[in-house]
Amino acid sequence: MGSQNGKQMLTEADLAALSQSSGLEENRIIEMFNGFLLDNPTGKMGPQKFRELISHALPKKDVFKMEKHVFRIYDSNKDGLIEFKEFMLVFHIMSEGSNEEVLSRIFRMFDVNSDGTISKREMTKLIEDMCDVLKKGDPNNDVKEMIAESAFTEMDKDKDGKITETEFVQSCMEQKDFSKMLSLKIINILVEEEQ
Repeated sequence: MGSQNGKQMLTEADLAALSQSSGLEENRIIEMFNGFLLDNPTGKMGPQKFRELISHALPKKDVFKMEKHVFRIYDSNKDGLIEFKEFMLVFHIMSEGSNEEVLSRIFRMFDVNSDGTISKREMTKLIEDMCDVLKKGDPNNDVKEMIAESAFTEMDKDKDGKITETEFVQSCMEQKDFSKMLSLKIINILVEEEQ
């Protein structure tokens, strides 16, 4: 993406790359880009605008506790803002990406401090927030901690006290009990339930 006279614009190369990766027609990408700029004149979406977007996209879910986790999926360069290309990349991965690509993005939700690993504390925090959003029986703290501990033990293959992206993806792909449950719960949060 470039800018001309301070205004964000898509270059021909960006347009071609986004069209190829998303499978969308270039005209549709231009429409989406113009809509993105209408809502985000700087060409970047901050956390407040993202909160509004996710609340509008998932009106039946109380996503307040999960929004910061979901934001990390989009913010690839970790600058605290979402650019149009980052937004489109996630759109493509979540709709057309391989299972591994989707799980790699979901991993970013768990990696709260963006250090490339998931600590036991990060796992526990995300599970607490997920339970609050899902409000399914609202398990008590002991149950939440048991789920976090079990998932962490299952995923931490080398038992070094942290889960790498590779360990996370591999555990989910192997459909281990807690890994599968967590990844499905995350997807449930991200996808609006059918009526």
